[in-house]
Amino acid sequence: MVPFSILDLSPVAEGSTVSQSFEGSKRMAQKAEELGYTRFWLAEHHGMPGVASAATAVVIGHVGAATSRIRIGSGGVMLPNHSPLVIAEQFGTLEALFPGRVDLGLGRAPGTDMRTAQALRRNLDAGAQSFPNDIVELQHLFSPADANQSILAVPGNGAKVPIWLLGSSLYSAHLAAMLGLPYAFASHFAPEALLDAIAIYRDRFTASATLDKPYVMVGVMGSMADTDEEAQYHFTSAQQQFVNLRRNVRGPFPRPLKDMDDFWTPMEKLNVEHTLRYAVVGSPATAEAKLSQFIKDTDADEVIISMPIHDIVARLRSVELFAQLPSFKKAA
Repeated sequence: MVPFSILDLSPVAEGSTVSQSFEGSKRMAQKAEELGYTRFWLAEHHGMPGVASAATAVVIGHVGAATSRIRIGSGGVMLPNHSPLVIAEQFGTLEALFPGRVDLGLGRAPGTDMRTAQALRRNLDAGAQSFPNDIVELQHLFSPADANQSILAVPGNGAKVPIWLLGSSLYSAHLAAMLGLPYAFASHFAPEALLDAIAIYRDRFTASATLDKPYVMVGVMGSMADTDEEAQYHFTSAQQQFVNLRRNVRGPFPRPLKDMDDFWTPMEKLNVEHTLRYAVVGSPATAEAKLSQFIKDTDADEVIISMPIHDIVARLRSVELFAQLPSFKKAA
């Protein structure tokens, strides 16, 4: 048994509005808290009509106000898009509003296409190259202020906000190990380096003031329903979304399809199924068999599940079914 958490992107489903997306995220967080999930994280993406969580800290505040116990946070904030001071102020504010509940997961990728990243960052090279230094600067801004400190994060100074490092490559594994931070790997969309990254992180981990031993969270896509057929039907929305990304087609999160063969080419099918090979899709028996093997293979300390399901009722049902699996460890 391991803790389960949820990664949400506030999907803007085809036929719905952004406001309805935020209402769906709120309902999902409330259901997750009721069932004993450990965290509810939101991801920063930009310029994507199917994703509404661009202003990540604002949406975290929205779900924080609708819940009372579950941990809330980012999975993640793309730090090179921002100055460390801005993030310290935002998450210092969230921690003041929701004491003891806020996590700050940090990523290095832009979370968007290169032209939008340019509009966000202005200087793409400087953002990527300064990532390790920006993390250290952010840690300093969260520390109690020195007597002669000239730059203060208010709120932020002295805020006890756990920092996580998110990644999809070996680079992030080395950096998380060096800094002694908890590590979350994006195996839900970037499975290639998963096992190597985890091994590097654990082998090279250096204890820090905040973490004395390695802690690994792994990501999976998830779609559970009462039958395998229904779960697979709902998962076609995610499959379409990945095909659309590769085709550079921007649109809302698509409705599910009865037959994907009319939508994708054989090569697109091969690529998407390879990318999503760790996805947990099916009835409770099918899902438990796949997820328990995945946990065994990775020896994960925690699993975070993204449930890209078009219909909010079906999404909430999936949240409920995952919490009923034997491998689910309820939050204290």
